[in-house]
Amino acid sequence: PVDKTTWFDFDRVTFASSSAELDPGASKAQLDNLKEILTAHPAVRLKIGGYTDSTGNEEANQQLSQARAEAVVAALVDRGVEADRLEAEGYGSQHPVASNATPEGRAQNRRMALRVLDKGDGEADDLLNELAGDTGSGDVLDTAQAQADFAKQNPLFAVMRPAVFQATSGGYNLAKGPVVGNSSVSDTARVNRLLRMPAMRGVLPSDCRLMWGAKPYEGSDVLPLYAIKVPRGGKPKLDGSSITDAAQDFDISGDVEVRMQMNAEGGAIWKVMTGDNVGRSVAIVLDGLVYSAPTVITEIAGGRSSISMGGGDLEEQIQEADDLANILKAGALPAPARIIDETVVGPSLGAENVNSGLISFLVAIALVMLYMVLYYAGAGWVADLALIVNLFVLMGSLASLQASLTLPGIAGIVLTMGMAVDANVLIFERIREELRAGRVLKSAVDLGYKGALSAIIDSNVTTLVIAIILYIGGTGPVRGFATTLGIGILTSLFTAIFLSRMIITARLEKGSGMSFWTGWSKNILADTNFDFMGKRKLMYLVSGVLIAIGVFSMVTRGFNWGVDFSGGRTYVVKFQDEVNVENVRQSLLPRFETEEGGRSTVNVKTYGGSRQLKVTTNFLYTSTEASADSIVDLRLTEGLEGFGDYEVIESRKVDATISDDIKTSAWTSVTLAMVFMFIYIAVRFRRWQFGLGGMLALIHDVLIVLGIYSIFHGRLPFSMEIDEAFIAAILTVVGYSINDSVVVFDRIREYLMDHKRDDTVTVFNKAMNATLSRTLQTSL
Repeated sequence: PVDKTTWFDFDRVTFASSSAELDPGASKAQLDNLKEILTAHPAVRLKIGGYTDSTGNEEANQQLSQARAEAVVAALVDRGVEADRLEAEGYGSQHPVASNATPEGRAQNRRMALRVLDKGDGEADDLLNELAGDTGSGDVLDTAQAQADFAKQNPLFAVMRPAVFQATSGGYNLAKGPVVGNSSVSDTARVNRLLRMPAMRGVLPSDCRLMWGAKPYEGSDVLPLYAIKVPRGGKPKLDGSSITDAAQDFDISGDVEVRMQMNAEGGAIWKVMTGDNVGRSVAIVLDGLVYSAPTVITEIAGGRSSISMGGGDLEEQIQEADDLANILKAGALPAPARIIDETVVGPSLGAENVNSGLISFLVAIALVMLYMVLYYAGAGWVADLALIVNLFVLMGSLASLQASLTLPGIAGIVLTMGMAVDANVLIFERIREELRAGRVLKSAVDLGYKGALSAIIDSNVTTLVIAIILYIGGTGPVRGFATTLGIGILTSLFTAIFLSRMIITARLEKGSGMSFWTGWSKNILADTNFDFMGKRKLMYLVSGVLIAIGVFSMVTRGFNWGVDFSGGRTYVVKFQDEVNVENVRQSLLPRFETEEGGRSTVNVKTYGGSRQLKVTTNFLYTSTEASADSIVDLRLTEGLEGFGDYEVIESRKVDATISDDIKTSAWTSVTLAMVFMFIYIAVRFRRWQFGLGGMLALIHDVLIVLGIYSIFHGRLPFSMEIDEAFIAAILTVVGYSINDSVVVFDRIREYLMDHKRDDTVTVFNKAMNATLSRTLQTSL
């Protein structure tokens, strides 16, 4: 709850540790004072807000805080305050418990708070002053600002809640058990980065390792952080090779458990371990994640053990037991894991990306919808409705599949929207042709849908199969693009072929009519007669020169490979004031020197605003040392000293292996897509020349884009990196190029059958002129 005009610390109302039982002695004075204030202001209504320590289970925190708030309400009612003037609500452990390290923090972390629901006429100033004086708040609290100040002073505890509890003495102690803190899943990477800093590592004992739990607490996105005591050398006393079997079972009471059996050697070690650690926890760890930390009840001999799954829903217990048994058996496999791609995105940048992406997407959709109405009149409204339905179905499908929306995934959505509009444009242009030929409206609609159907099916099927190839052969961003594109093609076919026709047909049957043009758009590109084939040699020359220049640049200059393809680290840094890019770069260069005295690459550029920079370096990115990340973070901090306040709002590390994988899979997938395109078009159009032409057109378009990126990188005031955004862009080009080629080829095939007396050049010219309006509409 954040409302600086009405929230007050209720600081002398206290409870017994981890309970809702009021301390009558410590709480009496403030409860009596509050009763007097309420008596003096009979129109006032209050809400009592309850808080509690973090126990690692936010559901329990919520229940306890609600009980505490209700206890305060009950105490005030016992003192004669009307019950309808009071409300109670628990807020769990929303206040940062770790703030008790400072006096300012303690003032922000009281167990109870008051909120004024109704001040009463003319009583506001007196009431607020009396409450502020009685609660010891002094000035009215601005919780949001205090939280921000605390986060700045204590960055670790701003994203990780320590597992502590309040003792009866009023102090705070570490909770029992192996869990030392809790953090949201989205904040774990940031916590890891902070824990790797030398200042943090110096606090931890040498035999202590911090490891995250494998899954969040039930019903939340909060992960526990375990403190694990490890032997010298970091190797556990028992590993998975000692386990011979593990399975879900039931004990004699019918409770769910996991039974596991060890070999003779493991059983002997297990007996000593359990005998020395009765009452303590033992961690079951796989790939650096703690899957379970059961408490040792007694010494276990013979190597046969059982792990109780506790209470809760029976089906969930059985599933959890099955999962744990599989983990125990999988631990015997020698398959270590290491992080090869890690991205930390701060909440400010994440929210900024969401907002900017949503706004730009909505603006683009709005402009497309407006254009369709201005160009196609009533039919444009139908196309807009189909587009909205398409978008809802697509997003619903992605949500049901729990697909993550990445930048290439967004590109897939954009291409899907383009193809959805393109399908309607194809249909409407064919209908307009029939209307110009003198057909009545109903007949023109039927012929228009019939004439456009083959082009729509061919272009979408071609793109769909290519999306499947990209998904199977691609990795990471390529798969994200393929997923959204594949689903989008299916939804586009439904809305364009069925939904829009259903609406138009229904209107025509009611005699309402339907317009497919406006006054200004009726005859645009209606009777074009460009001699495309006559200018083909000139176009060959222009394209050949552009491609030759681009290929030469690719060979000599190469590309500005982003971290996605080259490996390394990137940091997005947001400064309080504007800074000079070159000054920052010169400050960082000497910090990123190797031990041999050589300098790593350091690239600094403006990113999203004059106060925001993106720092890219390959310093120690291939190092396998555990301290490498800490060293790079420390060097970055040293290099940015003297440039004022700043915040690292995003950081990313990409291993060289994954960058090679992305590069290989991207080229392989595009190559396979071109081969398939050649085969499909050659078979579908019954001439291999069509397949070759489509493949050459695709190669032409890709080479032109690559050439531009090679020629102009470093020469333009904006980024020309080959990175994830470029993958999204080039895949969009591939999709549109294939779609456009198939549409043109479909009209050529039709004209070859309908105009058999015309020579090939004439047929090609007529076909390209007939599809020119559609090509321009789709491009726009």
